Amino acid sequence: MNNQNDIIVGLDIGTTKIACFIGRRTEDDKIKIIGFGKTDSKGVERGVVKNIKDTSKSIAKAVQAASEQAGIEVTEVYVGIAGQHIKSQQNMGTVVIPPEQRLIKQEDVDRLIEEQHNMLLNPGEDIIHIFPQNFVVDGEELSPDVNPVGVSGKQLKSNFHIVTGNTVNLRNIHDSVERAGLRIKGVVLEPIASAYAVLDDDDREAGVALVDIGGGTTDIAIFKEGVIRHTTVLPLAGNAITNDIKDGCKIMRPQAETLKTRFGSCLPQNVSENDIISIPGLHTQPAREISMRTLAGIIKARTETILEQVDYEIKKSHLEKDIFAGIVLTGGGAQLRHLKELTEFMTGIDTRVGLPDAHLDKNTDPEIINTMYATGIGLVMHGFYELDRQRMQEMEYAENEEDMKHPAAEDAAAQPEMPAFDAENPDTVEQESIVEDPFRTLEDNDEESDIPKKKRFGRKKEEPEASGKESFWKRTALRTKESLESYFNRVFNDGTIRNEGNDERDL
Repeated sequence: MNNQNDIIVGLDIGTTKIACFIGRRTEDDKIKIIGFGKTDSKGVERGVVKNIKDTSKSIAKAVQAASEQAGIEVTEVYVGIAGQHIKSQQNMGTVVIPPEQRLIKQEDVDRLIEEQHNMLLNPGEDIIHIFPQNFVVDGEELSPDVNPVGVSGKQLKSNFHIVTGNTVNLRNIHDSVERAGLRIKGVVLEPIASAYAVLDDDDREAGVALVDIGGGTTDIAIFKEGVIRHTTVLPLAGNAITNDIKDGCKIMRPQAETLKTRFGSCLPQNVSENDIISIPGLHTQPAREISMRTLAGIIKARTETILEQVDYEIKKSHLEKDIFAGIVLTGGGAQLRHLKELTEFMTGIDTRVGLPDAHLDKNTDPEIINTMYATGIGLVMHGFYELDRQRMQEMEYAENEEDMKHPAAEDAAAQPEMPAFDAENPDTVEQESIVEDPFRTLEDNDEESDIPKKKRFGRKKEEPEASGKESFWKRTALRTKESLESYFNRVFNDGTIRNEGNDERDL
């Protein structure tokens, strides 16, 4: 599947930044970022595009920077999506396998997934993702590591985790990207994209909760047994912390953002009371002095609110006891000092900070290996995953078509073997052979029977003696007649059958 000529572009449209990543696969199946561009996000509020014109300009600027660095022209991109309008729900689907088909094919799985688009949605909602949770064949649930393709069965069922979004917000993203001269190849929920960058197969299999703390939203995705089980988007994140610092310390917003990123901490008890930060005043105003412990107190209050919501969503999923790999923090907000310790205290679950470096080439620019770029790098990885999946499906379709041209040997062997007819020696045919029309056969042999002959229209009185196959049928009819006569002679010793109230009739 590895093709070094494949190039994927990921576009992260965030609340505070818009970042573009151009990736190419290396010989050791790693991702090499050959182009990177970033600009301030304008027209986006809490992950939702509000001003299409301003957003499209920011997109074009970030893509141009990445395109110039990579030396290629960008025409299509994978885009991340978030926002409070994102919802998820469960739905059960069923398909019946055609009667002439023995094994489940990829077409059947695709048909089952495609039918989920017909489910009833709230007005103004569209489906973004459809994730199968498990597969059930003829009432028996398959284990997560068993592919339903190739399993023998007549009914295929699955429970699906379906992610939906507001139609208008989805359209605004499409319009912003198209206005920048690009085409969207796929829309991906941001926590799903981040999971590609910071999680591995062991994390997903063991059970893990990914918490992506961005500027406008905190995105959560919970995995178990390699399958995504729960997703949600919270409308609180890093910008809420910045605004609290701005209002609490009476300073400008850019100054509040600098204080948060450079000196911020989630645990006031870990900060000395004597540490003071001096903030320059405006114009002729004197500088303001802020205690780092006071700053940490403000940050802790808002961060606790966010983590309370995270803990609630984990418990809401009923998977808190199955998260053996713990919580993985990523996104720009994950850079806060002591956030790991506060998360463990609030949730009681082991926590670590996830960097998007596991799947990147060893020569990647250190600036890119940052939690704030997890979504953008994950979009590139998602693109390669989709590319490999499409190629695999094409191979499976080709194999299925080849199987249809050449039926399997066991199908032919399963057909009952018909006895061969020997024209020279017809008596060798087994007695179980079926007579096509036994009544006509008896008529053809009535010259040898005691039953009076009846006049037949258009039939000659004398017919040449049949031979070969015809003589076989004649002898068969004769043996049948003789068997009937022998049976009645044994039952009725006098050789007659009495019909109640009627005269006796000779056999």
